[in-house]
Amino acid sequence: MKKFVYIVTDRNRTSMHVGMSSDLIKTLDFYKQMPNLFFDNGKQLTRLVYFEEFKTEAQALARFKVISRFTRVQKERLVRSCNPDWIDLTIGLDFENILLHRNITNQVKLAFTSLS
Repeated sequence: MKKFVYIVTDRNRTSMHVGMSSDLIKTLDFYKQMPNLFFDNGKQLTRLVYFEEFKTEAQALARFKVISRFTRVQKERLVRSCNPDWIDLTIGLDFENILLHRNITNQVKLAFTSLS
């Protein structure tokens, strides 16, 4: 089973959180639906800015421990190395999930026309 190590942040990039999960989409849904008990709307951790995928839990746990000990500057460098614009990567995960679970039955037939 796949394991993920990820970094989420708020819209202003003031808070960063490192986590580990076996179902990244479900975890991110939890973050987005979590009531604002600890943070106001501006500091709610809703943006996935970095993640790594591992085959085993031991590999993921080892990487999680390493990244968790990083300073803020090191975490920012890690994110910028793969995601320089700090784009929310959740959109790509949702798209991939939709493609994996959707059967494509309709095919578009295009007529081939020659330009000569």
